Amino acid sequence: MKRILVLLVVLFSIGFSKDLTELGYEAYNKGDYQKAAELWQKACDSGEAWGCAILGVLYQNGQGVKQNYQKAAQLYQKACDSGDALGCYNLGVSYEDGQGVNQDYQKAVQLYQKACDSGIAEGCSNLGVLYKNGQGVKQNYQKAAQLYQKACDGGSAEGCSNLGLLYQNGQGVKQNYQKAAQLYQKACDGGSAVGCSNLGVLYENGQGVKQNYQKAAQLYQKACDGGSAVGYFNLGVLYGNGQGIRQNFSTAKQYFGKACDLGLQPGCDNYKKLNEKGY
Repeated sequence: MKRILVLLVVLFSIGFSKDLTELGYEAYNKGDYQKAAELWQKACDSGEAWGCAILGVLYQNGQGVKQNYQKAAQLYQKACDSGDALGCYNLGVSYEDGQGVNQDYQKAVQLYQKACDSGIAEGCSNLGVLYKNGQGVKQNYQKAAQLYQKACDGGSAEGCSNLGLLYQNGQGVKQNYQKAAQLYQKACDGGSAVGCSNLGVLYENGQGVKQNYQKAAQLYQKACDGGSAVGYFNLGVLYGNGQGIRQNFSTAKQYFGKACDLGLQPGCDNYKKLNEKGY
């Protein structure tokens, strides 16, 4: 799953004086991305590392400036070299995804480690993903679990969700469905659509929690609201089977279609089947 860039609000939870960066943030919140870019460019030019980091986000997303992944990576590098953890994190994402730089998992590992050590919870989570997948490092589920735990403790909803998956599958930790359910709940409450969807699966199957199709449907809906393709697919299955909700093939087809639109092939397959049956 593609990791999102750290939200700008991370920087301002610390509380800065009303300077160029904060003025830029105010402009950003008003939707004046061009003004924000101008202010953050001035902050970056004056030696403020975090100004460079958040300006990079605008270039990454094409907000107020023409989208330019290479420029974004250069700004993240400048911020990271000046000690800004957010810059290191975002540069790690660029290296992992190969946007604006040549894909390099080893480089991503180094940058995520730097961000994680500096207190960026998502850096710990993303580093855990690389350890789980053996990308840029030797595969190590126990190390991944430790990093996910650190991320989860640091407030990363995705870190909690990722750790829950290890407990569900018994990878790097002893299999424990109840623990997985607790972690998914924490992740879901923290805004992780994947966490909501995974918790729904446990309720659907009665693993670590009492089987409850209605609860599963509610969680899948929450996952859908968060843009989860798997959430749409799983809710479509419940509608198709009439589990926890009234059976409705037309509604099931709609959910499969949304899953398909988000790139989930089984959603496309089920949509096609129901379409051929006239739903």
